[in-house]
Parts: sequence; structure tokens; C-alpha cells
Amino acid sequence: MASPSSAASCEALAGLKLPDTVIKSAVTVPAGGAAGLKLSPDTPAFCRVVASVRAAPDSDVGVEVWLPVTGWRGVFHGNGNGGFGGVLTAGYGAMETGVRRGYASAIQDTGTAPATPLDGDAMIGHPRKWKDWGRLSAHVMTVTGKAIAQAYYGAKPDRAFYTGCSTGGQQGLIEALYYPEDYDGVLVGAPVINRTWGHAAVLWNDLAANLRPGGHLSDAKLRSLNDAVLAKCGGRGSGLATDPFLGDPRACLFDPAELLCKTGGSASCLTQAEVATVRAFYSGPTDRAGRAQFFGWPKGSEAPGHFGWDFLQSRFKGQPPFVSLFKWVFGPDWNWAGFEVDRDMPKVDAALDASVNDATRGDLRKFRARGGKLIIYHGWADSLVPPDQSIAFYDRVAKDAGGVGQAQSFARLFMAPGMAHCGGGGGPDSFNGANGVVRQPPAATPQYDLFTALSAWVEKGISPSQVIATRFADPAPAQTVALQRPLCAYPAKAWYRGSGDTNQAGNFVCAVGKPSPSPRSSRRPGRGAD
Repeated sequence: MASPSSAASCEALAGLKLPDTVIKSAVTVPAGGAAGLKLSPDTPAFCRVVASVRAAPDSDVGVEVWLPVTGWRGVFHGNGNGGFGGVLTAGYGAMETGVRRGYASAIQDTGTAPATPLDGDAMIGHPRKWKDWGRLSAHVMTVTGKAIAQAYYGAKPDRAFYTGCSTGGQQGLIEALYYPEDYDGVLVGAPVINRTWGHAAVLWNDLAANLRPGGHLSDAKLRSLNDAVLAKCGGRGSGLATDPFLGDPRACLFDPAELLCKTGGSASCLTQAEVATVRAFYSGPTDRAGRAQFFGWPKGSEAPGHFGWDFLQSRFKGQPPFVSLFKWVFGPDWNWAGFEVDRDMPKVDAALDASVNDATRGDLRKFRARGGKLIIYHGWADSLVPPDQSIAFYDRVAKDAGGVGQAQSFARLFMAPGMAHCGGGGGPDSFNGANGVVRQPPAATPQYDLFTALSAWVEKGISPSQVIATRFADPAPAQTVALQRPLCAYPAKAWYRGSGDTNQAGNFVCAVGKPSPSPRSSRRPGRGAD
């Protein structure tokens, strides 16, 4: 593809005229980054453009685009944001990865500044910003970013890929559902599909833990609870008793009352109030009759850590996480401690459904018809966005497509045992290849990461049936591999073959049901069994 003749053409983009757009800056960043922008030493020089798009009153979507000075491969790469957005820096890791691949990479701030990822109070009274956040900002970024890339390189991008997780995952689904011409390949993780009820679940958890005296679980109790779940269910479904995570939480039948303190209390048992908290977390929001209204958190997600149950019980600026969404409806002085599912959620959905819940509607027919490819991944230990929600979404896609076989021709779902929200947790969590440095373990397969797999699917027609996920024992630069396991295209799961090192991916097979034992399978699972 064409490249600019000199770096000076980057600065010339400051005068670029685009509809409803102001170019705030256009500067060349040298290889390895610059002051205030710490990047990997192998990041090539790029043109950094920051813009503001104001397509309607009270709308202001910030967009940033990084364009490799040389070696552009003709690809545009869009990225999602997180939480309530409001900042551009959230996407820099993924943009750096894109630039190193030779892609023109972009991010948007969801149009919500001065909001921040955890605080959306600034959007109270600004319904246009809700719409930009819920539906429009990723499309604005894509149109603007492609136009900037065309102006810089003198040619339109040949292909376009999208990556994002959480809110960014929701934005990717919106792109595929409503703007099918924007991207050829979309990779999304832990997508917030039903935004209003997702926030209701987080508020439900906070109140369950904090309104009742003695309901809050300490980190020590959360660890004991998680240990008890793993001890009871570790060998259920496709999991192994030796795994520090559950292979499929749906196979786990566990009642927290099994840990009820007999006398007194300790870190290894639960009081009646704590048992009630755990049950509320597992069930998710219920109505007055006790009927589940949404999804709860899966067994095996209890441990404190990366957006874990400890985060769901914590307060941010004196209020539960992400409660701002309700204040958009009920006002800044709303008494969130009095939240009632039956009374309040119909009002929330009536006010916000059309603005922030578009991922619950629409279909992928046009995206499929033009050859688009969609990959969704979700951690089975996610305690911020319920993983069952992604399965329900994919099941709907399969039904609309005429069955799982038809759906897999353009859309695939990968469930990651033990992974928390977008990463972390007790399972192997390095596999998406889109957020930050692509870490390659020894003997990596061509489809080691989902970003590479998506590219191969779009460009070469190679559909991904599995991807190898890695858990590293230590951070960069050592990156010693502790565990590798295949992630399988849903509804298949990874099953142990019966012999061999359980930390090596090659000793597992992807299958919908448990495969018949092999002649070697009488050997007990363990490390180095071969």
C-alpha cells in the first residue's frame, strides 16, 4: 500500500477538513514513543492525530488515530473503550499492537468526557451523550479514522478490523449489528449486551453485601469460598480436579450453606448473612417473588482480584460501582440504597433502552452477507459481565442463522475457563492478541491469538476451531509458561485425553461431549504423566 513520502505530511493533517470535525493535533511520534507516551522499543514511528467530532448539539466524540509512517498494510483497526469512557488512553495498548502489525489504529472516548471509566455522573442531564456512549461513538471513530487514513496514505483502507472488551465489546457488536460495512472482522470480549440490566446486577450485588449487617465478605472469606467451590466441582464437566479453575461452571452444584459456621466464625466458614450474600451473587437480580430477572455470577468467580467480588462490594466515591446510569434516570440525588428491581427497572428501561441497549436487538444478516467475521470471547470466571449473557447472545445468533453450523460460518464464541473480566483470574488468560504486547510462548501455533486467527479468517478463509490460551508464571520479559490449554469454538469444550502433562495444550481435545477414553486414558491426570 501507499505510504506518505515524508513525515512532514503528518503535520499537514492539522489542516484536514472533514464534516463536523476539528483536527486538534497531528504530530509524528518517533520509533519507541516519545515523552509522555511510553511504548515498546519496537513500536515503529507513527503519525498521531487527535480530533473532535461534533455531529449534533451536546455531542463531542474524541478520536485518536495512529498511522505507521512506513509499512502500512492497508488495514484500518478500530478499538473500543471501557466503562463510561471519557478518556482516550484506555485504548493505547491495543493501538500500539495494531501499529506494530502495520495497521492504522484508532480509539474513541465514547463521547462522554469529562466522565471517567468508573464515574458517569458528568452525563446526568445529557441524553445525547448517552446515545453516543451506547450506540454512535465507535461508528463516528470508524468513519473519521478511515478518512484520516485515506488523507495520509492517499488510498482507502483495503480491510478493517475491530477489537474491544467489556464496553468495547458492546461497541463491537453494535458495529456488526448496525454498521455492517464498517468492519470485515470484529473481535470482542465480555460484551455488555444488556446495559441497563448489567448495571442493575452490579447494584444488586453491592446492596446484597452492604445493606445487611454482616453481609460483606472479607477477601479471606472469598478465597475460602472459591477454594470450597473448586474442591467440590473441580472435576465436573470438562474440568480437572487438579485445575485451579472450573472447566464449565454450569456443571457445578454448590450451596454456600455447606460452609455455614457451626459455632462462632472464622475465615473458612460463612455466617447466615454471608450465605445470603453469596446466594444473591449467584442468582443475580430477582423480583419480589424470588424469580431471576437476569444472569448471576458463575461458580468459580468468587476469588478477590481483577474486578472480582471484592470490587463488586466496594464503593467508588461513596457509591456503588457504575450507579451513575440510574442517576441519569432518577436524578443526582437518587437514593440508590432503596433500589427495588420490580419498581425501578421498568422505569430505567423505558428511559434508556433505546439509547444504550441496542446490542440486545438487531441481527447479523447484512454483516454475514458481506463476508464479515465475528469472534466473541468471554471468561468463565467473569464477575463484572455475566458470561452466560454471551452464550445467550450466540445462541440467538445461531437460531437466526439456521443452527450452530450455519452460525459458525461467520461467528464464533470462545469461552475461557478461569478467566476473569477481560483477563486475570486463575485460568490461562493470554490469547486475544489485541490488548497490548502480543506475547508468544514457545512453540506457538499460527492461531495462538484470536487477533491473528481473525485476520486469517478474513484474509485466507481459515476458520478458527480452537486457540491456545497461556497462563504465564511471571511477567515480561521472562514470561515462563505455567499452563496452556486450548479454547474451543462453542459449543465444544476442551477435554483431557487421559494422559500426559495437564499443563500442555496438546493433551486436550476439543469436543462437544466427553470423548471416548483412548487406550492410554487409564493413566491418572497429572503433571508430566508422559
